[in-house]
Amino acid sequence: MTRVPVHLGGICVALLVLVAVIAEAAPADKSKVVKHKPKKVKCHDKKYPLCYHKDLYCPDSCARTCVVDCSSCQPVCTAPPPPPPSPPKGKHHPPPPPKGKHSPPPSPPSGPKKVRCMNKKYSSCYFRQFTCPVACSGSCEVDCVTCSPVCNCDKPGAVCQDPRFIGADGITFYFHGKKDHDFCLVSDSNLHINAHFIGKRNANMGRDFTWVQSLGILFDNHQLYIGAKKTATWNDAVDRLALTFDGEPVYLPESLGSRWHSSTSPAVTITRSSPTNDVVIEVEGNFRIKAAVVPITQKDSIIHKYGISEEDCFAHLDLSFKFYSLSGDVSGVLGQTYASNYVSRVKMGIQMPVLGGDEEFSSSNLFAADCAVARFVGKSNNASESFEFDDMNCASGISGRGVTGVVCKR
Repeated sequence: MTRVPVHLGGICVALLVLVAVIAEAAPADKSKVVKHKPKKVKCHDKKYPLCYHKDLYCPDSCARTCVVDCSSCQPVCTAPPPPPPSPPKGKHHPPPPPKGKHSPPPSPPSGPKKVRCMNKKYSSCYFRQFTCPVACSGSCEVDCVTCSPVCNCDKPGAVCQDPRFIGADGITFYFHGKKDHDFCLVSDSNLHINAHFIGKRNANMGRDFTWVQSLGILFDNHQLYIGAKKTATWNDAVDRLALTFDGEPVYLPESLGSRWHSSTSPAVTITRSSPTNDVVIEVEGNFRIKAAVVPITQKDSIIHKYGISEEDCFAHLDLSFKFYSLSGDVSGVLGQTYASNYVSRVKMGIQMPVLGGDEEFSSSNLFAADCAVARFVGKSNNASESFEFDDMNCASGISGRGVTGVVCKR
């Protein structure tokens, strides 16, 4: 009987110890299981009206630290990336350009040239606009008879490019001459035309690439000059023509059809066939010249290996001549092809037929009628010719081989 109290006492002690341990640990366990009330959050972006100011509650994983993703209208534990800032209301001023010099933006490439028939005699075609063909996108005219665009450089009387000539007989040939020299293109009793050649040396070919930069024209006792101004960067909208008559500058408004005329006899007219860089020069009863200032393009330079740089685009003249009163004795690089006894010296059957005769056609300056084949005498000879044909009706002949340049009927 004496063992029972001892046993019960031990059990009581053990129970008391266990209760004390549980009581001590209870506050810590209670803190672990206590849940905070989820935080109420709202979308504050008015761009999302269905979600704007809608009450949402944070999830258990971030009960007190969430935000609202307004696009999905859901509470999220990580803030979404902020939307891009809206542009400020009112006028927006771009930032000022950096200080210092800067080049203007290059002009956009020009499209094919637009041309019109300007002859009122052809009422059905007059002032109709056409686009130049691809083969001559920058230099063409309208044939008002057929009412269609034609390339200026593909007709008899043309002098274009690295000078390519088409004679009165329709045969194409090249005359290269020399850069920075003058050569006689036409010489007759009352008309003398010299051309100044510009160019660039090609070491691999042993000759110059050349182009006609200007003309010096003598008739009666007058002097007429037309030239292309030196140009680095080409822009169709900038006029590069230079004109003088008897040493005085000729000014033409930059508009289609603007015209200048002399007070002298015979009448001289200069008319713009486009707002810039194209003119028609006509001396009554003597000649008409269509002249266009054109550049050497980068494409041309690559194809023909001209080696043109940004310092100079070698602006030059593309020309088309029509003569009203040449004699059968006319000479010059082009003029000889209108002579009555002309026989072509061009070697046919080769890709690039070249006519020689640099010394034969060389002139000492642009207005000198001193080439070896010169025929010019001026106004004194013109008077007798006018008397001889006074009662005749004269008109220009048809361009072709053996044509003297004038057809007269009583």
